[in-house]
Amino acid sequence: MAATPRRDGAADPRRRAAEIRGRRAETMAAWWLRLKGYRVLARRFRSGAGEIDLIVRRGRTIVFVEVKLRAGEDAAILAVRPASRRRIARAAELWIGRHPALATFDRRFDVVVAVPGKLPRHMVSVFDSQGRSW
Repeated sequence: MAATPRRDGAADPRRRAAEIRGRRAETMAAWWLRLKGYRVLARRFRSGAGEIDLIVRRGRTIVFVEVKLRAGEDAAILAVRPASRRRIARAAELWIGRHPALATFDRRFDVVVAVPGKLPRHMVSVFDSQGRSW
C-alpha cells in the first residue's frame, strides 16, 4: 500500500512507523556486522540508481548489504527481489566510482535478515554484481 501524504505534508503514520522499524533494523545490522569485524563505510547510500542500506569493509573486501526486516526469515529473504538486486548492484558501481581508492578491492553483496525477537542473520554473497542470485 502506498503512503498517502496528509494535507500538512506529513507522511502516513503507518509508513512512518515502518520507516522507524527499518532504521532500527539497519542499526542492529550495522552493530552485528561490527561485532563480526566489519567497518561501516556508509549507511543509507542513495543515488539515482538505487539505495544501499549498508556498505561495510573487512580486509580488502567491500560488502554492499541489504537489510530486510520481516515477521519471518523466509519472507525477508524473498523480499530481496531481482529488480532490487539489480538496483543495489548499479548503486554499488556508482559508489565505487566515487571511491576510486577502493576500486581494486573485492566486492560482495550480502543480506542481513532481521526478525523480531531474534539475532540478525548475516547471509554472505547472496547475489552477484549483475543482480543474479546464486
